Amino acid sequence: MTMESTPVPGAGQATAVQAHTVHPPRRGGGTRTQPGERRTVRYGRLAPLLCADALAPAVTFALVVPVPWPWMLVAVQAVAQVLLLARRRLYAMRLSPSVLSELPALLGLTLLQWYVTMEVLAVWAPQQAIGWAVLAYGAATQTVLTCAGRAAVYGVLRRAAVRRPLSTLVVGQGPPARQVTAALYDHPAYGLRPVGLVAPPVSGDEKQPTGSDSVPLPVLASPQEVGRAVVQNSVRHAVFTAPPESTPDGAALFTLLTGHGCRVWLVTGPGAVAGPPAEGRPDHLWGFTVQPLHDGTNRPLGHGAKRAVDAALAAVGLLLAAPVMAACALAVRLSDGPGVIFRQERVGRHGRPFVLLKFRTLRPADVQESATRWNVASDGRMSRVGRVLRRTSLDELPQLWNVLRGDMSMVGPRPERPFFVAQFSRAHPGYQARHRMPVGITGLAQVNGLRGDTSIEERARFDNRYIETWSLWQDACVLARTAGSVFRLGGS
Repeated sequence: MTMESTPVPGAGQATAVQAHTVHPPRRGGGTRTQPGERRTVRYGRLAPLLCADALAPAVTFALVVPVPWPWMLVAVQAVAQVLLLARRRLYAMRLSPSVLSELPALLGLTLLQWYVTMEVLAVWAPQQAIGWAVLAYGAATQTVLTCAGRAAVYGVLRRAAVRRPLSTLVVGQGPPARQVTAALYDHPAYGLRPVGLVAPPVSGDEKQPTGSDSVPLPVLASPQEVGRAVVQNSVRHAVFTAPPESTPDGAALFTLLTGHGCRVWLVTGPGAVAGPPAEGRPDHLWGFTVQPLHDGTNRPLGHGAKRAVDAALAAVGLLLAAPVMAACALAVRLSDGPGVIFRQERVGRHGRPFVLLKFRTLRPADVQESATRWNVASDGRMSRVGRVLRRTSLDELPQLWNVLRGDMSMVGPRPERPFFVAQFSRAHPGYQARHRMPVGITGLAQVNGLRGDTSIEERARFDNRYIETWSLWQDACVLARTAGSVFRLGGS
């Protein structure tokens, strides 16, 4: 989200913010989210499950296999167990986790794991080979231990959810919104406490959902109010009673909520509006069928790998390009005088500003002009050196430092100035969604010729397409096509 669309309340906005402050969660949960707090919650839930799942194979080997096993093989079995369960999405967050519903998958994966172990040992260590009886006994024991460990963890998590429920927004109106709100209040084991309703203002004869103290929930009628409430009350979850695309501002609300790290659920059960299939396995909320909605960017492992690749490529690129950058800096200094590096505020992921670095290709009259003037390659103030740097894209090389710092990625939507982000977001509905991913030096829009003075709507379309289909392989393809365009002098 851009900074303009979700302003952080300041002292001068105290009256307006107070009007939309929602009920704080119990036990002091209404404070502003601290850095890393969402990650602590996420991995605080995963750590006990990972430990229980990794411990089950180790205990099984000690109980079932008569000969002592090297610790390395036991470790491999534990890692294989975790990876197989992760592949089946058995670590995905669920409102109603149940060991019985997971039992078929756990048993099947354990049998596969033990069968592979039996075949490998028969080839590489015949003296320690195991038979079918040991396989069946081992698979059954490991399944029982895994189920017991998971059941214990789920019990602890349910008790913790009752003690410390997470702030939740209900998005919708009418009977579904009232029923979902009542279910969450009456059954705190789900760990979600409604603190606000996102809906148009209710009419006089329409009943508004109430909290546990029979006080009507505050109604948040605009994305701006929702953004303030999310930040102010550390909202972690949102429950939609209708598909986002079927309601006014639904898509913008979905992007805003996921951009703030909220987990979004769609109610598809009785009384709800039918919508397209959501991603992930169906879950249960007191008679309602709910499914998680994803924006395609909530992939911590994938983004961790992307960040590692970015840092490695940027470090190598800075070393290899050092002579070229020195020559560019010298040419700019001799042609345009002091001030080789151009610094400008741009908008990054989730609307966070950062300072972008480039080689100077022209000199604006003042800071205001630099922030609000749309420059193109035919700008008459550009020197001959500046034109060469623009045509060859060599003026972008200092942005490798931005990538190394973590401000940018090698591939992603191109960052823009705050003034134009606000302007384009109002004119083009899809432009705001570009900030779901880290901005990049190059992107899918640029390799398709959309750079310089080209259609903003088409750029946003390509950028959102990139985000929704992102993969490391796609990044590699974009980088390869970018290299080709540089040799064709395709800069702007």
